[in-house]
Amino acid sequence: MQVELLFDSKALLGESPVWEARTQTLYWLDILNKRVYADGELLVELDDLIGCMAPRKSGGLILTTRFSFTSLEVDTTKLTLLSSLENEPSNNRFNDGKCDPRGRFLAGTMDMGESDPSGSLYSFDGKSITKLLSSTTISNGLTWSPDYKAFYYIDTPTREVKAFDYDLETGAIANPRVVVRVPESLGWPDGMTSDMQGNLWIAMWGGAQVTKWDPNTGKLLEQIPVPAMNVSSCIFGGKNLNELYITSARKGLDEAALTRYPLTGGVFRLQTKVEGVPTFEFAE
Repeated sequence: MQVELLFDSKALLGESPVWEARTQTLYWLDILNKRVYADGELLVELDDLIGCMAPRKSGGLILTTRFSFTSLEVDTTKLTLLSSLENEPSNNRFNDGKCDPRGRFLAGTMDMGESDPSGSLYSFDGKSITKLLSSTTISNGLTWSPDYKAFYYIDTPTREVKAFDYDLETGAIANPRVVVRVPESLGWPDGMTSDMQGNLWIAMWGGAQVTKWDPNTGKLLEQIPVPAMNVSSCIFGGKNLNELYITSARKGLDEAALTRYPLTGGVFRLQTKVEGVPTFEFAE
């Protein structure tokens, strides 16, 4: 399988790729430059950091700004505050997140110094915010099994993927267990998605690759090289949901690393032989 460059965007922190099936559009973010992109075009630049986003059933997008859930109308770029966190530490910001199959938006916070376990994972149903986890450091990749009974989650510094029993009716999580342990040699586990065979696809920060894992055995199935040092996230899209879209980031890299990996910060595409779990829409 060969990765191809889709957009040579040179993003400082490319993240949160989202495939909107209705319009066949790939949305993604540059978190630190506060930008939302639609395919390769800049859609809007905000005054606040953006952590992650998801399409809305009613149209447009929902995104997290530093401490809030906000709607974005794609046509007019109008922003509407939906809800804000209370008592979140001042050195935190929202990071990765996505919607569950019922349309709840799960998103986690992280310490901007990337050292204190001051982050949490939240679930927002359009009316209220529920805290699912606390004491996380860099709340990152999250996805579901094809039957939606398992929820997978990464707190990057742990180098682990945890699985939880997921109650689709209530959005509650239970019975945490480690299903994947990522060796240091592969890089840091960052964004994550899953395929309809139940395998996990993980972007490797500092590892110049995407890795594929069997969460039932913890076994590494594949390593797919990406011509970018910091691979940040991935999502399935395309007409048949068999194309993996991959974001990357130039953050923290010196000139030597950028000379070796000049396409870092770009968005890439990988044609796979599997169907991915879709991008779920926010219910409100």
